[in-house]
Amino acid sequence: MNIALVTDSTADIPKELLQEFNIYVIPNIVIIDGKSFQDGIDISRFDFYTQLPYLKTPPTTATASSGTYHQIYSKLFEQGVDTIVSIHVSQNLSGVFNAACAAANEFNNRVHVIDSQQVTLGLGFQVLAAAKSAKSGSSLDEVLEEIEDVSSRIRVIAMLDTLEYVHRSGRVSWARARLGNLLRVKPFVEVLYGEVNSLGQTRTRGKGIKRLLQLLKNLGALEQIAILHTNAEEDARQLLEQIRPSFTQTPLLVNVTTAIGTHVGPNGLGFAAVLK
Repeated sequence: MNIALVTDSTADIPKELLQEFNIYVIPNIVIIDGKSFQDGIDISRFDFYTQLPYLKTPPTTATASSGTYHQIYSKLFEQGVDTIVSIHVSQNLSGVFNAACAAANEFNNRVHVIDSQQVTLGLGFQVLAAAKSAKSGSSLDEVLEEIEDVSSRIRVIAMLDTLEYVHRSGRVSWARARLGNLLRVKPFVEVLYGEVNSLGQTRTRGKGIKRLLQLLKNLGALEQIAILHTNAEEDARQLLEQIRPSFTQTPLLVNVTTAIGTHVGPNGLGFAAVLK
């Protein structure tokens, strides 16, 4: 069976892996000063995070239309694909899942839309697992089982430089209530079952990085790991060097895509891990 994998740009999968496994990515939209930019295409991540603190109007994000999803699904079927597995960012955090479902309804159960209940490489690792399974000749049921298995073993944890951007997004209820108490500390968050949960905070960035490393070590044996940051590459590389000896495979290092970074802000640092 010829199975195609589709995801959205919040998956943060490096380009070389997208090409290797023929994964199709539909960009989300970032709106800056009234102008729309395709996430990952029209503006670089470095430039975006550099500009972000100085923008007079906070940027916002939007989902690609269901028509865009319909177009890519149609194109893939025209190319001879039998079935499409379309995996996306948590529906609690974005309208992507609903847009994909609306498009999928036009194809008589040939498109299977999945809520990853995750963001960034928490989603990306699920997509990669599915793509590897499909490439090896697995059936649709086997691909779907692989996604479910990896999804159950994902952990995504991050230290934010400030809670301000999460507060602005309006998508995390506890962040709206606690902004005043957390502006001067480094909040920790975890994405779990599609929700952003608070893991407390530290007073300084240095203590925060030590705690992040400890949280990572506490997970035990890992199958895959990605160090995530929003223009905090120096800190990310230092964290990477501390964990590298524990892995036979090279961990990924990813400057998180702008559609997520809009709600995270610059200088965030974290990881996405798949437990063994």
